[in-house]
Amino acid sequence: MGFYMKIGFDNNKYVTLQSDKIAKRIEQFNNKLYLEFGGKLFDDNHAARVLPGFLPDSKLKMLLKLKGQLEIVIVISADSIEKNKIRGDLGITYDQELLRLIDAFRNLDLYVSNVVITRYSGQAAADKFRQKLSSLSIKSYLHYDIEAYPSNIERIVSDEGFGKNDFIETTRPLVVVTAPGGGSGKMATCLSQLYHEHKRGITAGYAKFETFPIWNKPLRHPVNLAYEAATADLDDINMIDSFHLEAYDTQAITYNRDAEVFPVLSAIFEKILGYCLYKSPTDMGVNMVGDCIIDDEVCQAAAKQEILRRYYQAQYDLKNDRVNKDIIQKLELLMQQALVTKEDRRVVSDSLLRQEVTGYPAAAIELKTGEIVTGKTSDLLGAMAAALLNSLKILAGIEDDRLLVSPKSIQPIQILKTNYLGSINPRLHTDEILIALSTSASEDPAARLALEQLPKLNGCEAHSTVIMSPVDENIIRRLGLNLTCEPVYETKRLFHKMA
Repeated sequence: MGFYMKIGFDNNKYVTLQSDKIAKRIEQFNNKLYLEFGGKLFDDNHAARVLPGFLPDSKLKMLLKLKGQLEIVIVISADSIEKNKIRGDLGITYDQELLRLIDAFRNLDLYVSNVVITRYSGQAAADKFRQKLSSLSIKSYLHYDIEAYPSNIERIVSDEGFGKNDFIETTRPLVVVTAPGGGSGKMATCLSQLYHEHKRGITAGYAKFETFPIWNKPLRHPVNLAYEAATADLDDINMIDSFHLEAYDTQAITYNRDAEVFPVLSAIFEKILGYCLYKSPTDMGVNMVGDCIIDDEVCQAAAKQEILRRYYQAQYDLKNDRVNKDIIQKLELLMQQALVTKEDRRVVSDSLLRQEVTGYPAAAIELKTGEIVTGKTSDLLGAMAAALLNSLKILAGIEDDRLLVSPKSIQPIQILKTNYLGSINPRLHTDEILIALSTSASEDPAARLALEQLPKLNGCEAHSTVIMSPVDENIIRRLGLNLTCEPVYETKRLFHKMA
């Protein structure tokens, strides 16, 4: 049986403990708290993968408990806008993700008050995006690069540093500062606000909510290593919190960016209060994740699989010139530290074996029973479409030789693709085979039964021996499968398109 059948995390306990912890921190700062929110607020699938039992919307549920007290500020870096930085998991740019976040928050009746564009230095794309926000009646502010940040504390905590930034108008006790992705400048935005609030006679507080690294788990715990793997392109490095060790003689885990900026935070608090309330980066946090792990072995196994998935994603990104070889080397080092190898991802070896035996590209899906189902490329179907159909048959208890979609149903779709839509690939993608299956389901009870099994694929593992088309990749991810692929294209063409 696959490890992911077991639960390693108590989600209900987490929502309760975390919301209570934040409410107490608000009180501690006289009802004005800037809460830097790291990681994803929506669809936190990384946390769900490495902490089986964690629900992707857990953080939202926690915030909804504080709904009447909070407003949301979303931060985006001007550099990310200028470079069209893309969220690899969603396939959309950071500025598009920001708009998606606003829609999602509004749908939950959560108040989004402002957008902040950080590291602004006149970027034309940032100006254009700001105009778009204005046309949508969304208020935006500008924050600027500060020379020698975060080392030159005297300059940072002055009118030449944070003082140059726009002051963000907020009205509620809890200001959640979030972003469409890492490296957006959330902490600097919070610290800038503390400076400006102080100038206006308001003693505001700052705290940090970051799911990872887990401060009360070992440095080399696989869940913490999986966080490093997920942020390899940001050069995030887990480390022992030396400030915490010195203050309390207790080991805690933080990461390099928090350790670097802690002296800045300390200096700001000293200017505001005359002393710093926090003695370490760990003190800044309000992270209760470690207290909600109920089966450490399950979470360790899940985290090791995540490190492997990140390794394969980086190999894919290297093939497409999105990362350099340093990222691959870093991930290989993390694999060594986690004591995990490519052989530990079962769908990899099974799909490669199927390809070797048949001579055609292949795919494999590991079901939640632990059973691995494979498929190969044929004249009718791509490998993943075949593996998908085979998996649905097994889940529905349908015999292997039973046709769920007849060739007669497939052929008209192939003709449409090649004769009228300009495709050179007649094989059906996963979206097309699912449409064909749903058409058959109206008359064939077996096809209908197979279609009803689709939700059972959520959380299953999948691997392809070739890079899949964006169409296939999108469908597989939307079905909730954890997909990896070999960094090899099926053809030797120089240009690879969607079909």
